[in-house]
Amino acid sequence: MRFADRVEAGRRLAERLEHLREERPVVLGLPRGGVPVAFQVAHALGAPLDVILVRKLGVPYHRELGFGAIGEGGVRVVHADIMRMSRVDQDDLAEVERAEEAELARQAERFRGGRGRVPLAGRTAVVVDDGIATGATAAAACQVAAAQGAARVVLAVPVAPPDAAARFRTTVDELVCLSTPAAFSAVGEWYHDFSQTPDEEVVELLRRNREETATDTDPAPARPRAGPVRLPVEGGAVTLDGDLTVPAGAPALVVFAHGSGSSRLSPRNRAVAGSLNAAGLGTLLFDLLTPEEETDRANVFAVEPLARRLAEVTRRMRRQEAVPVCYFGASTGAAAALWAAAEAVDGAEDGTGDVAAVVSRGGRPDLAGPRLARVRAPTLLIVGGHDETVLELNRRAAEQLRCENELAVVPGATHLFEEPGALDAVADLARDWFVRHLPP
Repeated sequence: MRFADRVEAGRRLAERLEHLREERPVVLGLPRGGVPVAFQVAHALGAPLDVILVRKLGVPYHRELGFGAIGEGGVRVVHADIMRMSRVDQDDLAEVERAEEAELARQAERFRGGRGRVPLAGRTAVVVDDGIATGATAAAACQVAAAQGAARVVLAVPVAPPDAAARFRTTVDELVCLSTPAAFSAVGEWYHDFSQTPDEEVVELLRRNREETATDTDPAPARPRAGPVRLPVEGGAVTLDGDLTVPAGAPALVVFAHGSGSSRLSPRNRAVAGSLNAAGLGTLLFDLLTPEEETDRANVFAVEPLARRLAEVTRRMRRQEAVPVCYFGASTGAAAALWAAAEAVDGAEDGTGDVAAVVSRGGRPDLAGPRLARVRAPTLLIVGGHDETVLELNRRAAEQLRCENELAVVPGATHLFEEPGALDAVADLARDWFVRHLPP
């Protein structure tokens, strides 16, 4: 079965999806080529249309050969067999992933123009593409839809190779595929017109759908969210535990980087986070080390790998929450926060983006070494007046910083700020610093 173009493919696909009309689905097109197909499906079903953002991970010397894909919310699918065959190592993977994360952020802004995603919670999500080749991109898209709360995920494509179709029948709630030719080499060979879809066409089709289904696409009011999260890092080899709290309409997310002897369960960190939440700021408290890793004290002072994990989580949260990210670092965690903030400036194109502001509580900024001079985020160093050794280290660090910075001394406070009113002073200082330095 061959199709004249994507419009015809979408109309034929819509006929096979008529049974979903009563489920009030949300149609999700994979940009760019999947969106013209998805538009026809959404038009026929009277359903809202959105893009589902996924990027193929291509072999560095042969970009058309995909060894995996990434999607919004930190979803990643990797084919280990293709990596081995193509001799793609972990450094290649990291480099390709950074470039594609930057493109994800660009596409989100380009296609949605600052609008939020169409809510999927409790809805049937119909993921539509113009065809399947390896299936990595479609698999990542389906995982993204599920992660965003879709009650059912339906994958709908005009054409796919038989082996890929067979895999998806066991991994999605429903697969609708019009053709599974045995002699399959590329999606484009099954279209007479398979010309590239420009960004402008995607934007226009989304606009037209919003006009057609205005009441359905009005975003739901923002609601507060709170709960535990799992944060895979280092290619999924390590999973960190965290607690995410996002008040309704939060203008920024403050990511906590804990130091030695502290964790996301620390009453001091939770007290500060509670004060920030009361001011309307979101917070993420997560452990930079697993319980097993914490048993080796050397890991606590390994600032560079801790900073890499913090930067990886930052990229994920910027994509997921679409708000500026700030850092609150304590003890050695402050060094990791400043290190990561410096790297964010150096690698702004990789999707990390600049950090809006940094606050250090009783921190060890000296452990960030020469990277202090590269920090651009406005930085507040808070130290207890009786924490004399750490106070001197912070004074020296402030001299090395080239960004806007202040050293705030809490009179009478020791390293843990256990004195009456000391921790309240820290929370007030941090809140005011973050609010003052949020981008307009």
